[in-house]
Amino acid sequence: MILQRTLKNKVSLQGIGVHSGKSSRVTLRPAQPNRGVLFVRTDLPGAPEIAAHYKNIVNTQLATTLGYGGVTLSTVEHVLAALQGCGVDNAIIEVDGPEVPIMDGSSGAFWEAIQSVGVESQLQARPYLALRKKVELKIGEKWALVEPSSHLEIHGSIEWDHPSIGYQEFHYQEGKTEFKDLAWARTFGFLRDVEILKKMGLARGGSLENAVVLDHALVLNPDGLRFPDEFVKHKILDALGDFKLAGISIQAYIRLHRGGHDLHSQLLTEIFKDPDNFEIIDVSEREEKRFLGMHAALVRGFVASF
Repeated sequence: MILQRTLKNKVSLQGIGVHSGKSSRVTLRPAQPNRGVLFVRTDLPGAPEIAAHYKNIVNTQLATTLGYGGVTLSTVEHVLAALQGCGVDNAIIEVDGPEVPIMDGSSGAFWEAIQSVGVESQLQARPYLALRKKVELKIGEKWALVEPSSHLEIHGSIEWDHPSIGYQEFHYQEGKTEFKDLAWARTFGFLRDVEILKKMGLARGGSLENAVVLDHALVLNPDGLRFPDEFVKHKILDALGDFKLAGISIQAYIRLHRGGHDLHSQLLTEIFKDPDNFEIIDVSEREEKRFLGMHAALVRGFVASF
């Protein structure tokens, strides 16, 4: 039985939003068992809340944006990936702006912040989703295949007609792959798209400080790449963050090709739309029933002894 986990203490970070260009402060706080992850817009009247759940996804263009009751919060995937990588089930995330800060374009700063305060187990078993049937999804050249597994695995691959990218793949296995090997992989984009994105109101805070930028052939960042396969590692990082929006731990083998926020969002919808696809395993309920059964047997044995 694996227990749920939360933060030992609160921790805050400050940065700018990669798309909005606005500075914001994010504070991660402990939360009670079975609370899940909850975002709070502290800059708005009443501090409205948005649950970290795939049903609250309202936009997947270049980032995952959540919304509820007319309130939105953008670029939630990197902080969610850090929570997933640290095994945190319950947390309250306060943000005083419209977008979670991009930091350096990876989950590294969030991962370090969580490590700095530590995590602790809670006296409540962690429920999980066990996939029972194969689920497939295809969107143009993107595709996903999900199959049953005893733990979470994500095997991602990408292919770009670009000399600095080409074909890359990476296999993440929960409990085996060190999250720090993914945490510092940065988001990336192409110089040719920058002006177009800015005209669309996006990438206003983007720079070489928070993204890997490529021209027609080369990586433009002075220090180059952090890993030879940084591009596909960031795709896996995004997937970990987006799948955190299932609202429950997932046990499945997930194969992604050319993955992206739209594919991840639609894949979660595809899994949950058919109850035959999965089973929710609540160990605490099972253990409670087992305890009650043992207790009843003891009572019967006690009565029979008279």
